[in-house]
Amino acid sequence: MPSALETPRLRLRPRDGRDAEWNLALLAEHPLGRAPGSVEDERERLDAQRATFEERGFGLYAIELADTDEPVGYCGLIVGRASAAQPELAYELLRGQVGAGYATEAASAVADAAFDAGYPVLWATVETWNAPSFGVLRKLGFTPTRRVSGDAGKVLVWMRRRAPRRRHRTLP
Repeated sequence: MPSALETPRLRLRPRDGRDAEWNLALLAEHPLGRAPGSVEDERERLDAQRATFEERGFGLYAIELADTDEPVGYCGLIVGRASAAQPELAYELLRGQVGAGYATEAASAVADAAFDAGYPVLWATVETWNAPSFGVLRKLGFTPTRRVSGDAGKVLVWMRRRAPRRRHRTLP
């Protein structure tokens, strides 16, 4: 995967320790999420994620507004519940940034880059309550494949998108 992606409104770069403060704010928005640690601990965790990005060739990108460099969230590929050969698309935005189309724009750029890099399939898992994520994934061409019980009785929907078929030009 490329070390940076750009869309008309967004810049995406691998997350690292520079993102610790806003990522802690994002974690604090989770009603039952993990308790945020110190900024230094978060810097170390995100720097380790960046190293994993370099080793695997994919990971999570920080999403920044192109005009202002303001962070709005993250998007990228993870092993998650899937595999390194067919990774999972993951994204999350700060609450104040939801509804502007940034998740769709960033996820589309990541999916296109993944398919260009040769990944044949991308997965996503979404909890049944998360209608906005279902909307994003449907816009990107993901389709539901199965429902499974997750942690604490939550129901997850697995969604899949296969790489587009490449058209070959016929030479005259």
